[in-house]
Amino acid sequence: MIYYYTAKTMRDALSHLRDRLDHTGLLLSGLCAVHCVLSVVIVSALGLGGQFLLDPHIHEVGLALALAIGGISLGFGVLRHGRLGPLLIGAAGLALMAAAISVPHGTGEAALTVIGVALVALAHIRNLRPQT
Repeated sequence: MIYYYTAKTMRDALSHLRDRLDHTGLLLSGLCAVHCVLSVVIVSALGLGGQFLLDPHIHEVGLALALAIGGISLGFGVLRHGRLGPLLIGAAGLALMAAAISVPHGTGEAALTVIGVALVALAHIRNLRPQT
């Protein structure tokens, strides 16, 4: 009886952690999209903040966080619900985000990043939803 209670508690805790990671991934995806769009607008329209907003380190750290959180939460999702769809959508989004780092700053980079982030966000949403 104690084993059952402990196993159930662990399952509940892991489920809560997976959900929190997906919610964190959604939040970071939204922040990334806002940063990307606003950076292009602010730097091109006002000529301000380019040294900070377009710093490659911001993008590298963001991609590293996206890879870590996406890999863990979407990977756990496959184990939980057995669907590969969210993982594949997320992987495509992460690949686009990684490709964006290799192009010069501007609309091309912004487009790759925003599309990639949108795919990662969609993957997290699908990962949170029960199978339909």
